[in-house]
Amino acid sequence: MMAHKAETTLNIVITVITVAPALIETDMLWEIKADPGRIPVGRFGKVEEVAEVVLMLARNGYISGQTINVSGGLYFS
Repeated sequence: MMAHKAETTLNIVITVITVAPALIETDMLWEIKADPGRIPVGRFGKVEEVAEVVLMLARNGYISGQTINVSGGLYFS
């Protein structure tokens, strides 16, 4: 789906990227009682870390059609 959207926007110079954050320190995270021990880096992500990825992608006009996982190495299946 993401690659198709990126392909259809190539001629008008729009990049299409998905940022997929996993367990990020927010009020919602505490409500679900998540365990940071499940995350390979051993902690929850910070909102600022997700924002840094978004800023990097906004400044880069060459990356397109990708999903960027901000997950500390944790992947849901």
